[in-house]
Amino acid sequence: MTATLPARPTEHVAPPAAPAPKRKPRHTPRVRVQRTILTVTVVAIVLVQVYPLVWLLLTSFRTAADFAGGNPFALPSEWTLDNYARAFSTGNLGLNIVNSLIVTLGSSVLIVIAGMMAAYALQVLGFRFSGLVRGLFLLGIIVPVQIALVPLFIDYSQVGLLDTHLSMIIPLAAFALPMAVYLFSSFYEYIPREMYEAASLDGAGPYRIFGQITFPLSVNTIITVVLVNSIFIWNDFIFANTFVLSDGLKTIPLGLQNYIGAMGNTDWTATFAAVCVTVTPLLLVFLVLNKAMISGLESGATKG
Repeated sequence: MTATLPARPTEHVAPPAAPAPKRKPRHTPRVRVQRTILTVTVVAIVLVQVYPLVWLLLTSFRTAADFAGGNPFALPSEWTLDNYARAFSTGNLGLNIVNSLIVTLGSSVLIVIAGMMAAYALQVLGFRFSGLVRGLFLLGIIVPVQIALVPLFIDYSQVGLLDTHLSMIIPLAAFALPMAVYLFSSFYEYIPREMYEAASLDGAGPYRIFGQITFPLSVNTIITVVLVNSIFIWNDFIFANTFVLSDGLKTIPLGLQNYIGAMGNTDWTATFAAVCVTVTPLLLVFLVLNKAMISGLESGATKG
């Protein structure tokens, strides 16, 4: 006889449990009040920042009689483009823009090259007393520009640099260099040392490491340095007013003085039109590159 094995009991597999529904976070009245206050504060800040630009743009399309005789904060009762025509015909606005571009681009290139080289030598290569040198650079942030006006004026007059573009480019780049060195040094500290060590083991020298590793990684920081300094360089008045003597080298801040007529009479609507023309390029560049600027500030301010 063959023995028959007892049949195995059927295993019942329990169906997988349904995932528990996610609970929505409960916002307490205190959290709602804080969010409301934060929202109102942000909206108020935005309005305070944007309203002058909107008012400036609207006023640039008003007639001179409407601006002088009506409410200066009202909407234009009559729209005109004559203000922009007078802005270019009354003053040398086109030439002023060209001069500002030359000074801004020249200073920005000098700031980036000198700042990157100094930060690379201080932070990556390193040398004796590099910390002391970095501290001396940072001390330059607190030095006021006014103390250099008279010595620079005397030196420029002796070497023939007075009333030239270089007379503005050199001091503007020099006084912006400490902050540029700080930003680049902070970012280079963020780059892992293992990358430099691996490149050195592969036979790369300091110049090749800088060109193939450090420089490509510094694009956002470069954009940040250029944008931050370009705003101040574009609007610089003190150096241009001190070292520029001829009308052909006047930048935009100096050129706006051309709209002041006899006895202090000012063509305000043409002045507002000129300001709109000169502010628009900076706003467009800032809106396009603001994400890269924020990324550069974040990478230079944190480590790891």
